[in-house]
Amino acid sequence: MRDGIDVLGVRVDALTQRGLEEEIVAAVERHGHSYFAYVNVHAINLACDDMEFRRFLQSAPIVYCDGEGVRLGARLLGFHLPPRIALTYWIWDLCAVCSDRGYSIYLLGGDEDAVRDASQNLSARVPALRIVGRHHGYFEKTGPENDLVVADINRVQPNLLVVCFGMPLQERWARDNFLNLRTNVILFGGSTIDYTAGRKKTAPRWMGRMGLEWLFRLAQEPRRLWRRYLIGNPLFLFRIIRARIVRGRKS
Repeated sequence: MRDGIDVLGVRVDALTQRGLEEEIVAAVERHGHSYFAYVNVHAINLACDDMEFRRFLQSAPIVYCDGEGVRLGARLLGFHLPPRIALTYWIWDLCAVCSDRGYSIYLLGGDEDAVRDASQNLSARVPALRIVGRHHGYFEKTGPENDLVVADINRVQPNLLVVCFGMPLQERWARDNFLNLRTNVILFGGSTIDYTAGRKKTAPRWMGRMGLEWLFRLAQEPRRLWRRYLIGNPLFLFRIIRARIVRGRKS
C-alpha cells in the first residue's frame, strides 16, 4: 500500500502519467492481480456518501487523479498533485506502452458498435497492439450472462482489462468479480470507449488545463450530467472548505 495525499478521506497517489505507466508495467511483470482506480470530484463525492465505494478505493494499490477539481481540492488543503491523468486522452499513450511491451488488452463497455469501433481505432493508431478481446457493457452484471463475460475474459487472460461502465457501476462490477478474473491489471475508463470510438468529443486541451472540461461535457450531455456537475461540484468545494476549517482549528 502506498502513501498518498488525503482528499476528504480518500488516499490519492501523487503520480505522473509516466509514474502510473511504470506502476502498470511493474504489476504486469510480477504477474500480479490488482486494480488501479481513479478519482475525480464525482468519485470523491461518492466516497463521502457511500462507505462501500470508499472501501473499494482504500483497498486499491493505486488511486490516481483524473480531475482538475481534485487537484484544486488538494491545493486548498495544502497539498500538490501532478497533472491529472484522464484515460480518455491517455488511452493512446497507454496502448503504445502495451504495444512496445507486448501486453494484451481486453475492452469491456459501450454498446456493440462503440466497442468495435474503439478497438478498430486503437488498432489503426497502434498497429502492433494486442487487443485479445472485447465485449459490450449491456449485459446483466450478475448471473449466467455475467458468467459468460467473465469466462470470455479468462479465456484470453489479458494483461490489462479496461472496464468502461461509468462510475460507480464499473467499480462495483470489478469488486464483485475480482477474485474470478484472470488479468494482471484492471483499469476503469468511464466513457473512454465512446470517446475512442468517436461517439463523443473530448474537450479542447485548454479547457482541460483550466478545469473547464466539466462544462464542455455538461453541454454535450446536460440531462445525464447536470446533477453531477451543478450540484456535485459546489458540494465538493463546500466539503473541501469545511475540511480546511476543521484542520485549521486542530492545528
